[in-house]
Amino acid sequence: MDVRIGVTQAPREITVEVADDERDDLKAKVEAALSGATDVLWVTDKRGRDVGVPAAKIAYVEVGSADGDRRIGFGG
Repeated sequence: MDVRIGVTQAPREITVEVADDERDDLKAKVEAALSGATDVLWVTDKRGRDVGVPAAKIAYVEVGSADGDRRIGFGG
């Protein structure tokens, strides 16, 4: 599943691909970061790399669908 994180004062968003079974855990981490419980949102991608985003700089978080179905191009 793809996760897109918008960062304030940054022209591009951060895109991280995480395992589908981590959806609820990721939402809990995002809520903790946005509520001020943690200072940094840490996300681990499918390859095991850790990505940290300062909680104060998060503009938005978009969590993709669990099945990973993304349409590209023109659909009918």
